[in-house]
Formats: sequence, structure tokens, C-alpha cells
Amino acid sequence: MQIRDLPYPDPGIPDVRSGPRFLLWLGRNQLGGQLKALAWGLLHFTGIGGLSLGAGLAVQAVVDRSGGRLALAGGLIALFGAAIAIGDTMLHRTAVTNWITAAARVQQLLARKTAELGSALTRRVAAGEVVAVSTGDVEKIGWFVEAVSRFLAAALAIVVVCVGLVIYLPALGILVALSVPVLALAVLPLLPRATQRADIQREKAGKATELASDTVAGLRVLRGIGGEELFLGRYRAASQEVRKAAVRSARMWSLISAVQVLLPGALLLAVITYGARLALDGRIEVGGLVTVYSAVTLMLFPLRHFEEIAMAYSFSRPSARRAARVLSLERTAYEDERGGLDDARPTGDLYDPATGLLAPAGLLTAVVCGDPDAAGRLAERLGGHAAEEEKSPSVLLGGVALDDLPLDAARASVLVQDKDPVLLSGTLTELLDIPASGAVDPEKALAAAQCGDVLDALVQASVDGSGDPMRSRITERGRSLSGGQRQRLALARSLVTAPEVLVLDEPTSAVDSHTEARIARSVKELRAGRTTVVFASSPLLLDHADRVVFVHEGEVAAVGAHRELLRDEPGYRAVVTRETEAEQEQAQRQEQEQEQRAKRDHIMEPAASRAREEIEESA
Repeated sequence: MQIRDLPYPDPGIPDVRSGPRFLLWLGRNQLGGQLKALAWGLLHFTGIGGLSLGAGLAVQAVVDRSGGRLALAGGLIALFGAAIAIGDTMLHRTAVTNWITAAARVQQLLARKTAELGSALTRRVAAGEVVAVSTGDVEKIGWFVEAVSRFLAAALAIVVVCVGLVIYLPALGILVALSVPVLALAVLPLLPRATQRADIQREKAGKATELASDTVAGLRVLRGIGGEELFLGRYRAASQEVRKAAVRSARMWSLISAVQVLLPGALLLAVITYGARLALDGRIEVGGLVTVYSAVTLMLFPLRHFEEIAMAYSFSRPSARRAARVLSLERTAYEDERGGLDDARPTGDLYDPATGLLAPAGLLTAVVCGDPDAAGRLAERLGGHAAEEEKSPSVLLGGVALDDLPLDAARASVLVQDKDPVLLSGTLTELLDIPASGAVDPEKALAAAQCGDVLDALVQASVDGSGDPMRSRITERGRSLSGGQRQRLALARSLVTAPEVLVLDEPTSAVDSHTEARIARSVKELRAGRTTVVFASSPLLLDHADRVVFVHEGEVAAVGAHRELLRDEPGYRAVVTRETEAEQEQAQRQEQEQEQRAKRDHIMEPAASRAREEIEESA
């Protein structure tokens, strides 16, 4: 896989049982790139090791005054120099390719999981953690994947050089061969502490990122209530904790780097001291001493890859663990006797066995729930996004479980718009250019969502002077628009898709009452013949619904028309009219008094009638 071939046609099914297994799976899926990097790395590091041989031969040729051997040494140095240049260039090219393609694979996996889970993802994983995984963690995972091949090349090159020194000059080669493993493994006792500090730094950074994202998302509200400085102080404190953790982690890694410099320096001193004695005794030639010295000096470069791979693994392991945790999330599966179904999209009533909620096909059903959080969870369930801890059966559409449908068919059949829909940056045309059935064009959807004033505002904010609101740009998350304007544009986007079932969670909570009434009437007309479920407590919306379902404590408590439930169901009336407990008790007392008066009137009416009859007869 080359960078120009991205994205992957299919990123594959990852092994998410643990962070290390996920890293191993990524490495196996890039085996070709890893082998290329290994080959170029061997050429590069072997060339570095071969320079010591050329240098030793050149020095010995000068000592022996041999022009032929000096020319041969020069040719070897030129050959190894070319190997270093070619190997280094191609190794860097291949390593960067492995890094980018590994990061791209993880990004595709995360994007696919996000599309699969939808808004249920942030219900199971904190938004800050999702941001950390999709940004910094992806880079660190790619770093480790590409560093593995360079590390293996460095390790094999060191083995080759050590074996060559033992064969070429056993007296010093054995000393070097025994010392190199000590140099490579000397940092192992320090790695657990360094990894622990790196994990603490990552954890604090994730919390700071989550706090920052929450602060930015609620910045307008914070400014309105004067809480901006409070949250800025909290983020400032969190960032200082991240800085302190990063400094403590850096101290440990600096200690590891110092060990990597100190021990090879000690080895060089030992080689020089022992080799000089051997040369003075005539047991080795000067060229041999130069060869061994140069080999030990040049081996310091591949030895640093041992430190890099340790650092890359310690940083990528928590990142891979977080990525595996996100990628391991699955849709709630409900297995029944039917098994899997084909891509056919079912039609019919929408039914939730857990609550008893039934939304008949082709009607506008309003759902009233006293707990907003419970309403949000129920809306997610109706779209097939049940929480992971929920073990209840799947929602049925036309008698077919949504969890039995392929993901594409389930998403095309039921669309859920949550309380806080997101508007991506771009033009209004791009915002409404989404997969749709084609039954509703954007103009009708915008009209039904009462977006006239939004279009006027976009025309005034247009920078190209075209006067076409469809070409006007919308800023990130629609921050240049008011809450009601963002809500109506999101509603128009949902109406354009024209799904078989549309679930709206408080779609008009940020608009005024007059606009809300017009939206309710227009949506009902536009969605005629299709199933629509609206979670709301506004009487203006409820009065336009074909049927209203009152859900209390996780179960359907009453079903009927809005005015009937308002008259006959105290719990429903309390939610819709927002009565306090005292007002509810007063209303109950008044109803009881009215019932008692009615009973007295019913009892006294026959006696009064008989008395009138007796008076009339006597008269």
C-alpha cells in the first residue's frame, strides 16, 4: 500500500482484545511495507558498519605503504557510502509510508466505528477521549508500527557487525560482542517507571482535552452566565498538571538517554585501553584497532533505535489500548430464530418491546417523557443505538428486529435526530447534499422547517455577493447562527433524507411558540404517509400529533389524544403543564370535591323531583 492508494478499500477487522494485540494486527497487515523497510534498513546499517572495515584497511595500508590496498580501501569506503545514502533515503521513504498508512488505517477504522454507532458513541466513551484517539493517539500508533522495522534492521545489523568482528579480530571482537547486549538491555529496568509516567501523562492530557472540548462547546452559555473565567481556571490547572506530568516523564527518558550515552562511552574507553595494549604487544595491527574502534563508534547510531522502540512502545501502548476500547464497541445484538436478513428495508409499525411504545406506520406519534435523559435514551433505542449495558430486545420495524438488519438498511430505515444535532462547516448546498430517498427536495424541507429567516441571514452574511443562500458558508458547528436557527437547519436536513421512520428528539426546543406551531403543522403535512416519532412536551406540538404516548418510569403509561390525556391523566398533565406538586395536590382536591358534589346532586335529584310532583298533585 502506497500513500497515493489511500484510503483502503477495506481497512479490515481489527484484533481489539488488547492494545498489544491491536498493534500486532496492524503490523501483520503491513507486512509488505515492513519487509521493505527491513531490507533498506539492513542496507543502511550494514553500510555504516562496513565503513569501519574500510577505515581500518585504509589506515593499515598507509602504515604498510601499500598503494593497492589503499585504493581497495577507498573503493570499499565509496561502496559503503553509496549503500548508506541509498539505504537511508529508501528507508526514510518506506518508514514514512508505513507510518502514514498505519495511521490512515486506524483513522478509517475509527470513522467506520463512528458511523456504525452514531451519537451512541459519546454515550459510551467520553468525547475528549474520542478526540484524543482520533488525533494524537493515531500518530503514536503509526510511529510504533513504522519504528519496528527500523529497530529490527538495527538489531540484525548489530549482530552481523559483532559476528564479523569476532571473526576478523577475536581478541577485541569477543569483548565487543559480550558488551553490546549489555548496552542494549541496560535500560530495561528503567522502562516500567518510564512507561508508568507516560501513562499518567496521557491520562491527564486526555482529561484536559475533554475539559477543553466541553468548555469550547459551551462557551456561549458560559459567557452568558459569567462562568468563563471559572472554566478557564479549571483548564489552566488541568494544563499545569499535564505539564508537570510531561516534565516527570521527560526526566525519566533523559535518564534513559544518559545511560545510552554513558555505557557506550565506557565501552569505547575499554576498547581503546585494551586494544592499545594489544597493539603495543604486537598481537593486533593498528588497522585492526581502528576497525574495532570505528565499529563500536558507528554502532552507537543503531543502538539508539533500542531506546526509540522502547519509547515508541511506551507511548503507543496506552494509545493502542484506548483505540482498541473504542473499536471494540458493538451495536447491541439481539439474536432470534430468524438470524440475519438481507438488505431489504422493512416497513410497518415501529415497536419497542422494552417500553411497549408503538408508533403506527404513516402517523405522527408524539412521546412525552418526564425525564429528558430517559427520553434521549429511548430515542436512541428506537434508532437501534441502545446503550451497551441494556440487555432488552431490539426495537422492531414491521416485525423485524433492527439489530437483525444490515447496518446500511437499518440506518436508511430509521433516522434519529438528537437534541443537539451537529452542523458541519460548508455551504448550505453541501449541508443538504446527503443520502436521501429523493421524495423531498431541499426547498420543501427548508420551508417546512420554517428556515426563511435563516436564509435571509445567510444572504446577508454572504461574502461572494451572489445573493444565493444555498452558496453561503456555514461556520463550524453553525456557531454563527442562533440555537433556533441551527435547530431548524438540522430539522430541514433530516426532512431531506425522507426515511421510512424519522425520530426527532425535542426538534423545536429553541424556537418561539409561533414558529413551533407552524413547524408542527408543516412537518405533519410533509411527512404524511411516513412514520414520524417526536419526543416533546410542548402542547403546540402535541396538539398536532395523531396520537400521544406518555412514558413513565420506562413504560408506556397512557396512550390517546393530547386533550384527552390532559384531562384524564394527572401525570401527563403535570409534565406538559409543568405543574408543581402543590398544584397537583390542589387539582386533585378540586377534582375530588367536584366528584363529591356530583354524587350529592345525583342522590338529591330524585327526592327533589318527588317533592315537586307531590306539590303539583296537591295543587
